Amino acid sequence: MDPVIITGAGPVGLTLALALARQEVPSVVLDEGPGKDEPRPSRTVVLREDTVALVERLTGTPLAGLGSRWAGWRSMRRKQVIRQVEFGEADPAPLHIAQHELTGVLRTAIGREPLVETAVDSRLDTVEQETSGVTAHTRGPGGTWWRGSYLVGCDGARSTVRKLQDIRFPGRTAVERYAVAALRTDLPWTDEALLHRMPPWRTSGPSAGEIVARPLPDGVWRLDWLLPPGKDLVTPELLVNRVRETLTGWAEGTTPTYELLDTGVHTVHHRLARRWRVGRVLLAGDAAHLLGTLGTQGLEEGLRDADNLAWKLALAWHHGPHEALLDSYQEERRTAIAGRLRAADQVLPLLRGGGGLRSYVPGSARGNDALLADGHLGRGALGAPGTHAESPLAPAGLTGEVAVGTPPGEPVTDVRVTAEDGTFVRLRDRLGRGALLVLLIAPGTGVWDRKHWVTAGIMPRLAAAVTALPCRAELLVTEAYPGAAAHTVLLVRPDGHLVTALGGVRPADLYAAAEAVLGGAATAAQEAAEAGAGAGAGTGPR
Repeated sequence: MDPVIITGAGPVGLTLALALARQEVPSVVLDEGPGKDEPRPSRTVVLREDTVALVERLTGTPLAGLGSRWAGWRSMRRKQVIRQVEFGEADPAPLHIAQHELTGVLRTAIGREPLVETAVDSRLDTVEQETSGVTAHTRGPGGTWWRGSYLVGCDGARSTVRKLQDIRFPGRTAVERYAVAALRTDLPWTDEALLHRMPPWRTSGPSAGEIVARPLPDGVWRLDWLLPPGKDLVTPELLVNRVRETLTGWAEGTTPTYELLDTGVHTVHHRLARRWRVGRVLLAGDAAHLLGTLGTQGLEEGLRDADNLAWKLALAWHHGPHEALLDSYQEERRTAIAGRLRAADQVLPLLRGGGGLRSYVPGSARGNDALLADGHLGRGALGAPGTHAESPLAPAGLTGEVAVGTPPGEPVTDVRVTAEDGTFVRLRDRLGRGALLVLLIAPGTGVWDRKHWVTAGIMPRLAAAVTALPCRAELLVTEAYPGAAAHTVLLVRPDGHLVTALGGVRPADLYAAAEAVLGGAATAAQEAAEAGAGAGAGTGPR
């Protein structure tokens, strides 16, 4: 079968290619550039635990040494510290990393992956599709025709793929603007990120309200200044003045030495593509949505797009079209992004406007700062990623469903599990392999060798139920899971979202839930499994 064509060699396109390769799906990445990225220290991204785990799982490279894990977060108003957060094991810090560092790790992993072909200096100009596949043409020194099974546009805000498919991209332009600088200096605090509102040295005007400082490795900081509404030119002199003014204010009168590494202007746009799928052509990342709230969130949502799409494309590539499953990509991810955009459109004007916030949050100023801080930290209305609680893949009518600490549709908690070969691994390490995960909570199994319990109790019955599922599944065991009683069985999607939790071994419910995750459409493999279910030994496609 033809490879998947991916247009765009940014972090989203490269992540998708690696995620497909992990599930034995070949791809061609069309890169309109020369195959390398210019270092831009001021262009950074903040990644939460789920996206850090995704990139590390796909690349085999720890990101901690390339980015900064903040020791804490502080919010200030004028000269007063009004909130401090200390990060730890129970509340892990986000990872702040320069985008070119992230892209470099992904490119290195791509270079080791035989299932991924990269074509540099290849700019897409034509896409044609029919029921059996997609044909794309690129122009450039190596301009040629490419044949693929599917095509995914990861080609950014000005997406050629989106335009060729005549997909509308409505929304708002220049919602906010920030002046940005990356510099090496010593600040009065160490390894803490800062939101400083109404600094005392700027006492008037619409831009008096906000500065964000985020640490990077090697004493480098990214500083963002909220600019007043309008399109006034941000000159180098203005940026240098902002840097000196801010550093002097934080040092209380003396300007510390600093090395200015990079500057820029970040303009926040809010846009959402009407459609994310047209037949065998799909969109991901900035081609599908622009969510620039607070300066660092858009790329992370693009990585979540890739994670959501990869296992669905892999199933369709290996086992034939799964229309409902592929349609669910748009329904799940577009709904999640639309919710975040609505929250930003509702909350940001109140935060920037002042008085109206009193009707929403008791204690106007503190509530204002808390909402903004939570947005930066990936929490609350502005920061929390969407879930799939209303997913079309969610099973209904399960009689044995029970509640655990993770609601259905949300990412599962990363716990230590025993794999089928008896080794101890993290649950997140088993994600992204194209298999559903069936997780049994069995206290005591962590202290005994697997051979002593694998044939005892409910294990044989559960193993038979897993074997009969309509798709490949892996049976894992853990001693404990938040909010789960002994013998609870969790069904987890390949992208780590909980499908359901069942009270004990319930083969019919487990099968129905797995069938729903596939989009509910019967396949030959499902029919074969159903035929063998009475004997308890059906076999799903492997």
